[in-house]
Amino acid sequence: MLIYKAIVFLPLIGFLIAGLFGRQIGAKASEYITTGLMVIVAILSWIVFINVGFGHHEGSEVIKVTVLRWIQSGGIDVEWALRIDTLTAVMFVVVNTVSMLVHLYSIGYMHHDPHRPRFFAYLSLFTFAMLMLVTADNLLQLFFGWEGVGLASYLLIGFWFKKASATGAAMKAFIVNRVGDFGFILGISAVFVMFGSINFETIFAAAQSYLPADPNAAPEVVLNLFGMQLDRADALTGACLLLFMGAMGKSAQFLLHTWLPDAMEGPTPVSALIHAATMVTAGVFLVARMSPLFELSQDALMIVTIIGAITAFFAATVGLVQNDIKRVIAYSTCSQLGYMFVALGVGAYGAAVFHLFTHAFFKALLFLGAGSVIHAVDGEQDMRYMGGLRKHIPVTFWAMTIGTIALTGVGIPGTVIGTAGFFSKDAIIESAFASHSSVGVFAFTLLVIAALFTSFYSWRLAFLTFFGKPRASADVMHHVHESPQVMLIPLYVLSIGALVAGFIFKEYFFGHHYDEFWRGVLFTLPTNTVVEDFHNVPKWVKWSPFVAMALGFVTAWYMYIKNPAAPKKLAEQQWVLYNFLLNKWYFDELYDFLFVRPSKALGRFLWKKGDVATIDAYGPNGIAAGVAGLTQKVVRLQSGYLYHYAFAMLIGIAALITWMMLGSSL
Repeated sequence: MLIYKAIVFLPLIGFLIAGLFGRQIGAKASEYITTGLMVIVAILSWIVFINVGFGHHEGSEVIKVTVLRWIQSGGIDVEWALRIDTLTAVMFVVVNTVSMLVHLYSIGYMHHDPHRPRFFAYLSLFTFAMLMLVTADNLLQLFFGWEGVGLASYLLIGFWFKKASATGAAMKAFIVNRVGDFGFILGISAVFVMFGSINFETIFAAAQSYLPADPNAAPEVVLNLFGMQLDRADALTGACLLLFMGAMGKSAQFLLHTWLPDAMEGPTPVSALIHAATMVTAGVFLVARMSPLFELSQDALMIVTIIGAITAFFAATVGLVQNDIKRVIAYSTCSQLGYMFVALGVGAYGAAVFHLFTHAFFKALLFLGAGSVIHAVDGEQDMRYMGGLRKHIPVTFWAMTIGTIALTGVGIPGTVIGTAGFFSKDAIIESAFASHSSVGVFAFTLLVIAALFTSFYSWRLAFLTFFGKPRASADVMHHVHESPQVMLIPLYVLSIGALVAGFIFKEYFFGHHYDEFWRGVLFTLPTNTVVEDFHNVPKWVKWSPFVAMALGFVTAWYMYIKNPAAPKKLAEQQWVLYNFLLNKWYFDELYDFLFVRPSKALGRFLWKKGDVATIDAYGPNGIAAGVAGLTQKVVRLQSGYLYHYAFAMLIGIAALITWMMLGSSL
């Protein structure tokens, strides 16, 4: 039991040491302490992963470690407990391995920053909050971690708080996530109303018999939601959709995606930790954890599938034309998260978590590789001012090439030859087809198109950055250099994971060892229907992602190596489409028109007319002005002349006598 508490609380200890005593112990000590603790945590996480996922256990295995009693009020009885099962063990590996490597990488990347103790404290705080989220044994504890990673994300995105774009991006991320979290809170409340508990064990046990056995039975109203009287089936759908709304915000799904690209304003290691491998997968984890509930509502799963497919396609189209190296990878993240939600929506929960697992390796690799490129070219992020770097920074070049082939899914269908992304992404695409539904076919089509676009923009990034003639200034090219080993070691480790993680674990996450690996943690249809159908799709379905990947590569090679003038010519010919994609489908402008401007206008009205013109004018300021005016008039009576005072006294005596005479006559 101690090992699980150590994994969760060592990052918290690192945060407290660096956050409270960073100035006293210095930047170096803060770096070494927080990074050293994360190395220990990462090693322990792999031990737990092997023991829990591959140990010999009988039946479902859920380990519960109680930390303390938390809330006992009315019908709420909540413990702070750590729920350890296969899903938790997988998230341990993802969160702590990437966090440890990001801590190590940041020692080199943030070397010149004067506020390193604060930065490393924030990294460790984020890690602790994420671990609280994935070990939650109830919805309230999960929400605590959920909001904790939101806070840490805000702090890390806006770490360079003197940079206006960074603080703006932090505010945007915070506000957009509040929209999703509003739905999440309502979803938790709905679940509590329906099941009388927010503890997972109670919810999952009751969910199995929650729907009426007779579908023709008279409906029983169990929930009043936004004025709608909902029976059991509709209430489940409403609760699942509200929970999914929270997942949409945290995992940057279509309509609530706008914060993710702007979050690149934070330091590059932040992008790798939060917006590539860990925090943005929290929504995927939530739906996977609540899979016993989601499986009871096919309508909710259909919405999850549709939103995921649209997100994968939308983000891939925008990534085609972006010029900032980090933004291209950010939209790639958004697109890959869409793949994961499609898998969840069609019931392929193992495939979704498998892609979450492999994606952590190659996307963190791409972000840290991009940071190494930016470090080499003196902070430049626009790929149009790079080029010809592969000979100057060969290690970074090969690391990003490995990340690119893993992201695009290079591999041979029907064989064991392939990168991590090949096995996990193809499993999702084939599962969408194998779901035998019109929504599944819709998702399959969009995912294959997104695979083509992913290949194109990924190789476009590689060709613009590392090939061709240098487009940077002579001064920049003169100082181009490879990153120090403290930044390259994480690239080595992540490269290995990006190459072999898919092949090693494919049979466990979504293959023949599915049952013995997951042991009932994820909802499973009888006899693993989705898994079995996935293995029996037609060959053309299996080869379609490969063909899309190859077409994307060839097109990028032709446009950026063979005929470099082609992109500019095409952009001029299709300038409407080009600007539509370059401006991200104009979602920022649309939201600015619909929400930001009206909010600002309402704020100005309440300020000018309500506060200044009404409250201040007739309230504090009005009374103060009246008193001041009266005193100014009274002051004039203080002339200093004796006869003025004598006259005032006579007037007063006359008034007093008159009042007394009138009073006696009455």
